[in-house]
Amino acid sequence: MSYSSINNFSEKVNFLWSIAEIIRDTFNRSDYKDVILPFTVLRRIDCVLEPTRQKVLEQYEMLQRLQREQKTQLQNMERHLSSASGYAFYNLSPYDFKRLLEDHTHLAANLQSYINGFSENMREVLDNFGFPNTIAKLNSAKLLYPVMERFKNIDLHPDKVSNHEMGYIFEELIRRYNEALNENPGEHFTPREVIRLMVSLSLALDSRKIKETPYLTLTISDPCCGTGGMLITARERFLEINPRADIRLFGQEVNPETYAICKSDLYMQSADGRDAEHIALSNCLTSDSHAQMTFDYQFANPPYGKDWKAFQTTIEAEYERKDAGRFGAGLPRVSDGQLLFLQHMIARMKAPEDGGGRVAIVMNGSPLFTGDAESGESEIRRWILENDWLEAIVALPEQIFYNTGITTYIWLLTNRKEERRRGKVQLINAADFWAPARKSLGNKRREISREHIRQITELYLAFAEDEHSKIFSTSDFGYRKIVIERPLRLNFQASAERIARLQDQKAFRDLANGKRKKGQPALFENGGGAELQAAILAMLAKLPGTLYKDRATFEQALTGAARAARLTLTPAISKAILNALGERDETAEICRDQDGNPEPDPDLRDTENVPLNEDIWQYFEREVRPHVPDAWINTKVRDRKDGQVGKVGYEINFNRYFYKYQPPRPLEEIEADLRALEKDIVELLREVMRC
Repeated sequence: MSYSSINNFSEKVNFLWSIAEIIRDTFNRSDYKDVILPFTVLRRIDCVLEPTRQKVLEQYEMLQRLQREQKTQLQNMERHLSSASGYAFYNLSPYDFKRLLEDHTHLAANLQSYINGFSENMREVLDNFGFPNTIAKLNSAKLLYPVMERFKNIDLHPDKVSNHEMGYIFEELIRRYNEALNENPGEHFTPREVIRLMVSLSLALDSRKIKETPYLTLTISDPCCGTGGMLITARERFLEINPRADIRLFGQEVNPETYAICKSDLYMQSADGRDAEHIALSNCLTSDSHAQMTFDYQFANPPYGKDWKAFQTTIEAEYERKDAGRFGAGLPRVSDGQLLFLQHMIARMKAPEDGGGRVAIVMNGSPLFTGDAESGESEIRRWILENDWLEAIVALPEQIFYNTGITTYIWLLTNRKEERRRGKVQLINAADFWAPARKSLGNKRREISREHIRQITELYLAFAEDEHSKIFSTSDFGYRKIVIERPLRLNFQASAERIARLQDQKAFRDLANGKRKKGQPALFENGGGAELQAAILAMLAKLPGTLYKDRATFEQALTGAARAARLTLTPAISKAILNALGERDETAEICRDQDGNPEPDPDLRDTENVPLNEDIWQYFEREVRPHVPDAWINTKVRDRKDGQVGKVGYEINFNRYFYKYQPPRPLEEIEADLRALEKDIVELLREVMRC
């Protein structure tokens, strides 16, 4: 198959993916990417440099000659060679794919020489693909020539395959690779329409300023940038608004292969390679490569439900630094790091006095409501809302991502809210803004059209309430969790059954094998723990079988019986006896402490989440007291920040605000369906009997 017969995106991807047919007997599925991705990048670079290859070699020869004549090392040689190539990189090897294939015998050595001929910046990128091992394995299996021959037949020059389309090709190859392994097929892939929506929402209030500001310089960051699709798509949109703007991209990526794809793509999109130099191979959670910077705009689609246990020590150490670090607000559970990425991005927002920053991040539903009051997740939400950074949350349609069919959400945050939005949060339910995808890809069966993006953006700009948009105060998502106590009521009886339960009490069992402790009775010292146990049981058996409904009265009877038996009961043993002989009884008297206050019953303890804007005592009198008159609020449970009664929590139960009641079907309809079903079953049974 030659390139001349490849016309569209799918055919190009299928052509590149067909390399797997050549290597399938030598490489495992898990290793396909070690061949297809690096050789696709290499072929792309080869095509990009082809028009200026000879010019670079001639320039290099001239510079070498000047060095020999002047007997000195020339400065800025790299700059001269990059200028000749037209890109921020170059290649000094005499080879290209065509010339490499002409020398079949020395193909492996010449290919490595060709790779070594790249400028240092591009060689650093290619090193992340582990080319030497791949070349050696292909050469050993006699597959290097057929693989390169196949790649030679597709022209990946930007005139034939645009940078935009090339980005799609790379991400589709990665998606297919992960899907073939039944792994996360969308880990590095954010659908372009989702990116366009994120950018549209982020720019909705800023587009006029961006368009009218001359000599505008803006910084955009993605702390988990994958192959760079989000950064590149965002830059394209910014330049559509203001073609003269100086847009500077920054990113971090932890996966070497996707990092290499991203960086090589950016090198090929500009003459100075500046943006590519701003992409770091690192984990932003543990190694903030842009720690000294803040950004105008940040976009991210971090992994959902991915644990951070491997980095727990480092992240917890930064958490202990509180405001001096990025994670001082709180740590989410170790099984899901989404809110860590969000905290990182908030820390990198440009300060309000410098113009402020905006953040758009895609997350699943967990960060909205997971975690009780004072949990890490709740404290992070509290920090965000009390600082008034959250501007809006948009619920996306289901089945819009490749790796998950669940509902996802775009969070929009800023530290420069317009006046009407201060202290407010807008929730937009865009779950119904979708059209069927022309072709299902993994879990992606729906797409958001440009018209849908326009409609959602208009909802955001309108900042008004309707069936798709709701407006809340930031405090509306807060609550104060109070503990409701009810009194402990017990009856007591020295029945044989209850006395037998004393054997299950640890303090009583330990008498038989424990060492004598200070305060224990002399009988333990003289006769041993087993004899003491027997004496206690005998003493209890002599108690009357009366059912006591007042603990104080029973304790008097127990004390008298112990004194008569010449037994001194330690507090631990007394408690064990009360536990064994007591049973809960709603008709019994309230058990009280030594100050006469009611003791709470742990089994009846409950909690109430009181809206933050409501007085807890009024709420208690209205919602609790009428149903349980003997209840009270435990005033010892207080918030660790404001010191008031009840722990403060925050959650955003998105579905609750857009819930629409669906009345059940009429009983007549249900009965008719049941009768029809019964009729069908009877007919089926008759057919079975006839058989």
